Amino acid sequence: MDEAKITLPEAQQMVDQWIKTIGVRYFSELTNLAILTEEVGELARIMARTYGDQSFKKSDEGKDLGDEMADVLWVLICLANQTGVDLNEAFLKNIEKKTLRDSERHKNNEKLK
Repeated sequence: MDEAKITLPEAQQMVDQWIKTIGVRYFSELTNLAILTEEVGELARIMARTYGDQSFKKSDEGKDLGDEMADVLWVLICLANQTGVDLNEAFLKNIEKKTLRDSERHKNNEKLK
């Protein structure tokens, strides 16, 4: 089965359309920031139990790592839409910044060898 692929602009449009047709309206930016923090916490919990030293609890059953990451992405896209950020453009600029800044930094890091 071929999985659908979407671009960042398409994802931003999909979230916006969903919010406007099913979600009624965007939560305020500050509410979405709080929700983002909550979602990152849920992701951290699953990461700590899956890859860290913590053991799973009964309440962790049924949690899916990909779904938790998608929740984080969803709220981040909401915030981008609300604040007028083009995530595609921002991401490409961020990669360029990191490439220029870190072109030799990580190669010379003894901790990474």
